[in-house]
Amino acid sequence: MPEVLIFTYLWVKKTSNVWIVDEMNVSELTVVDWKSFRREVCVNMIIRGSKKLGGVGHVVEIDESKFGKRKYHKGKRVEGKWVFGGIERGSKEGFFCVVEDRTAETLIEITKKYVAPGTTVLSDCWKFYRPLSEEGYVHYTVNHSVNFKDPITGAHTNGIEGTWSAIKAQFRSQGTKKVKDKFDSYLGEYMWRRLYGEATFKGLFRCFLHEITILYKPQTRDLPK
Repeated sequence: MPEVLIFTYLWVKKTSNVWIVDEMNVSELTVVDWKSFRREVCVNMIIRGSKKLGGVGHVVEIDESKFGKRKYHKGKRVEGKWVFGGIERGSKEGFFCVVEDRTAETLIEITKKYVAPGTTVLSDCWKFYRPLSEEGYVHYTVNHSVNFKDPITGAHTNGIEGTWSAIKAQFRSQGTKKVKDKFDSYLGEYMWRRLYGEATFKGLFRCFLHEITILYKPQTRDLPK
């Protein structure tokens, strides 16, 4: 138990695998497994605590981004993953989903799941966003081939675009292959750190331990009389 608590402390502090292996005298495989478990806890926290963004008078920026590079080798095309996401202005709240396609049906349904009706939704001019205005949203677009900010409405998606850059930078620091193999869990960790990142370290540590007790309730047994 002391080792688990110490490791959780080090993980929250973003301590490197090499340092943990040396200082705690554990194997690299053990560190990888422990970190994987903690990312799974992050995913569960995000799912359990998820709520709809926005509402009347609130603004949510949405966008999609490609993770991974397209490579052509002997006629074969290898693709990465498309992620559709949104952030609410003025808060740390957001949603990010790996999607198999970027059709209107997929993007609109995800938006309806995570964004409350009446929200002002900002996006680029991707054609499959057009039905949003028919789904109870106030929808504005910006044509990125012409402007970063629409000169008439003032609409822009700088917030979500900056978020993509931050996520990709973090993933590169983790190692491309590791992230590719467990993409969803790394995305869950990013979302958790984004949501709770401004808490004190002590608060962050307690928050994570509390979530573990919710997901994995301690087993009790009757002691011999």
